Amino acid sequence: MAILDDAKRQVSPASDEKRLTTEDGKTVEVNELGKNFVVAGDGTTLAVISPAAERALTRKFDIRILPILAIMYLFNSLDKSNLGNAKTAGLERTLGLKGHQYNLILSVFFVPYVLTAPFLAILGKKYGPNRVLPLMMFCFGCFTLLVTAVMNFGGLMTIRWFLGMSESAFFPLVIYYQTTFYRRGELARRLALFYAAQSIASAFSGLLAFGVFQIHSGSIADWRYLFVIEGSCTVLFSFFAYWYLPQSASVAHFLSPEEKHLAHYRMQVDSSSVVNEKFDFRESFKIFKQPTSYVILAIEICLGVPLQSVQLFLPQIVARLGYDKVKTNLYTVAPNISGAVMLLVLAFASDWTRWRFPFVALGFLFTFLGMIIYVAIDVKTQLHVAYFACFMMTWGTSAPSVLLDVWYNNNIAHEGRRVVLTSFGVPLANLMGVVSSNIFQNKDAPKYIPALATTAAFGATGLALTLLLGAWMIIDNQRRDTKAGKKIGVRDIPTEKLRDGPEAPEFRWFY
Repeated sequence: MAILDDAKRQVSPASDEKRLTTEDGKTVEVNELGKNFVVAGDGTTLAVISPAAERALTRKFDIRILPILAIMYLFNSLDKSNLGNAKTAGLERTLGLKGHQYNLILSVFFVPYVLTAPFLAILGKKYGPNRVLPLMMFCFGCFTLLVTAVMNFGGLMTIRWFLGMSESAFFPLVIYYQTTFYRRGELARRLALFYAAQSIASAFSGLLAFGVFQIHSGSIADWRYLFVIEGSCTVLFSFFAYWYLPQSASVAHFLSPEEKHLAHYRMQVDSSSVVNEKFDFRESFKIFKQPTSYVILAIEICLGVPLQSVQLFLPQIVARLGYDKVKTNLYTVAPNISGAVMLLVLAFASDWTRWRFPFVALGFLFTFLGMIIYVAIDVKTQLHVAYFACFMMTWGTSAPSVLLDVWYNNNIAHEGRRVVLTSFGVPLANLMGVVSSNIFQNKDAPKYIPALATTAAFGATGLALTLLLGAWMIIDNQRRDTKAGKKIGVRDIPTEKLRDGPEAPEFRWFY
């Protein structure tokens, strides 16, 4: 039987007819009948892609891979954003922080985050995300635990520096890891399910803080218990993840040999030019010869400020509503949950329509409107409107982050280039936490009008750049079709032919 791994597709992966080359070198036409195999005219048995077989395969990935990654990212988000909760419980008073020291502690996290992310991402490509991700998780879990021992500003600054290093390439590697399991048109909703863990983490962090801050009889400050619980759980789960995660879809231990071949073939025609390709430094960094890469990085910058502002300062924004510290943390739960729901709605819609940039733009619009409404109204007299604006802020932060990453990954068939651009883009967005950390000044509390206005401006710029890039991709595809003399869709060309990206005549933008 000629298996999928041995068959070379000659025409569109979306065609009803496929011309496959058998092991003995003969070329035959094969109808995709929805079965696991057919017998060709020369009597050779050929494996074909069955919709039922693909659904069963992706269901296995959804059940066995996504929950593990989501839990890992939940702990990652908890360990990164718990300072906001701790601040409402007296962290500054306990450690004797003064002036801008709290803002500096938030800012220092992002410097090593950006500096080390590309190197750790390259290590992840070289040795496998299934090994590097759990090791990173173990490290940032340990540093979270060490926060319980800090006694002053210097100690917390040091821990935050190493925490930034250990978390730097986590999200870029997870994005790359998922591109080795799912087709381009399947990726947005899966990455959204995974990323929703961040919104759930923010909500869970509020609930956990609500419970922990009821502890008044302990031997340490109540906010320290938050780091004990979150750090311990992170370290324990990292051992399980190291043991469980497979290197890629084509070698997953829970798949049969036939399913492994199907997984490999799916990636060859609709994700990567060469599946499991070894990292080549020079070839991979050619991604920066493409002008669109710099537009993507500019959009990442515009995305980063709203994303980090909401993630780091939502408790302080909600505090303006006038509740005590316990209710303030509790009232951050609903906006974060709604943010996760909106993320899933936009991601599923994006995969269903196979459009990316309109949904990225819509997310930017939500954030912009939320910030403007919150600044423009009198919160004391329009309490419900102000709280609704908090919901809009969360709607517009998670979705653009996920869909932007999916958008440019869908347009890069070379695995090394995909890792490199992601390892620069995601940390760059997180670097904007330096901006967020320093525009939310205590002297502007509780209104934070300069900070909210600045965040809205970044959102508006991101919206404009997204619409411009999407429009350019549509026009460029039309130009390529005119030159080819026929209309070619994104799904009409297997990704194994797209190693050179836009330089390939067959290339079409996935917009």
